[in-house]
Amino acid sequence: MTNGIQPADLGFFSTLARAGSLSAAGRELGITTPAVSKHLSQMESRLGVRLVVRTTRRMSLTPEGEMYLERARRILAEIDEMGEMLGVAKATPKGLLRVNATLGFGRSHVAPLISRFVRKHPQVEVQLQLSVNPPPLTDDAFDVCIRFGAPPDSRVISRHIAPNRRLLCASPAYLSRRGLPKVPNDLTKHNCIGIRQGEEAYGLWRLTSGRGKSATTQAVKIRGNLTTNDGEIAVNWALDGHGILMRAEWDIERYLRIGRLVHVLPQYHTPDADIHAVYPQHHQLAARVRAFVDFVALSFSQQAASTKP
Repeated sequence: MTNGIQPADLGFFSTLARAGSLSAAGRELGITTPAVSKHLSQMESRLGVRLVVRTTRRMSLTPEGEMYLERARRILAEIDEMGEMLGVAKATPKGLLRVNATLGFGRSHVAPLISRFVRKHPQVEVQLQLSVNPPPLTDDAFDVCIRFGAPPDSRVISRHIAPNRRLLCASPAYLSRRGLPKVPNDLTKHNCIGIRQGEEAYGLWRLTSGRGKSATTQAVKIRGNLTTNDGEIAVNWALDGHGILMRAEWDIERYLRIGRLVHVLPQYHTPDADIHAVYPQHHQLAARVRAFVDFVALSFSQQAASTKP
């Protein structure tokens, strides 16, 4: 192939972009800086577009370079995956891994896990995308999605990572002023902090008493003067004594433990929000996906064991 894209260019350009400079790429590739510059110039000449803006101190990708890099990484990941599926290099996770998670949970829990994961598996290149809602399962937008609840879709594989409850809570100061609710209907007399996230019905809290066939669920329409789409803000409002909040246990457990928040109506259950790792079926044999999901599951298991009294 004398024109256009050559296979060797894909790995070269991915390394160059990751290294951040011609000299750093040269060190990683084991060639001189002029050789890196020449290879890049030849690529740009064959393609007829400029991929990189070079200055004396730094380099940056052009829009065409960004597009080239994204597709190159995807192709390289598919090549790695094909090798793994054929039984080649199964022991070494490597290649691009696209991870999706929700905003608050991704920031506080998934990002630190990825930091430790790439230290253990330096040949894996992770892209973390945070979003309010999980991406559509039909989109080729992720390799692994860490989400709450199992998706009702047989086209993906869902692995249970950790249990997670939604709890009602409020600050001691608020409860001393307004009193402690005894039954779900008491919530209508309280200031409740609303969170508009995901596709769940806003302003309707479902609380269940009993288990199995004897379980009874009440739907309570809550109201209050504070609403947000950010869970961290809502927790801070609850800590400031503004009202009662329904929030995932992972987000408020530390405040419950030290007494800054109090569990409200603990005898009632809210809909489960267990943590799952979801990934397309065709990724289940990829070493990088298996390694990451196993790493996340083990980390949450160890964390749960360490917090038990």
